[in-house]
Amino acid sequence: MPVVLYWLEHSPPVRSVNLVLHALDLPVEYVDVDLYKKDQLSPWYLKLNPLHTVPLIDDNGFILWESRAIMTYLVSKYGKDDSLYPKDLQKRAVVDQRLHYSNDVFYVVGELTQGIAFRQKAPTPELIGKIKEAQENIEKLLTGNKYIAGDSLTVADYSFITLVDLIEVYSPPMKKFPLTKEWFERCKLNMKNFDKANKKGADTVVNKVKKFLGQS
Repeated sequence: MPVVLYWLEHSPPVRSVNLVLHALDLPVEYVDVDLYKKDQLSPWYLKLNPLHTVPLIDDNGFILWESRAIMTYLVSKYGKDDSLYPKDLQKRAVVDQRLHYSNDVFYVVGELTQGIAFRQKAPTPELIGKIKEAQENIEKLLTGNKYIAGDSLTVADYSFITLVDLIEVYSPPMKKFPLTKEWFERCKLNMKNFDKANKKGADTVVNKVKKFLGQS
């Protein structure tokens, strides 16, 4: 049976999960949850997820939401090896550490993007300051590393990769973060079906934000 993914295609956490599903070669059935039409507040969806967020998966009756939990579950269950989420406790702890930090970054990106998409609210200097701090921190995490959690691709990279394009719209890097640029290109090359699983959704949200900010 396919994994059922309840999604809004341009959501960064949704795209992260979709990339992992492609990495694992899993069959997927997609169910649209249109946040603009408030599908997430429908009784049928609240029954699945009382916190009314996307993504959510149904894996043969097992319901799980929260993208980082979904990714680690899928890799642990279906991965051909443990490279994306190591079994070694110390290596896993580093991956988990990065995943937790990606959540902090997402909430800043999400507050900015949802403010634009749902409330036509311009970014505040305080939030842009937090974006700039995140850019600096991502560059620090990549210092001496090919990937976010070391020298191999892990779920931590999948969690960050869908945030960076939006981060760079809010705060153009101006060649200040070369390690981040190299890492992004490395991920594009090594994440299976990167464009197929990510590009359409990424382009949609990036273009929406650019238009609001007068960048396009």
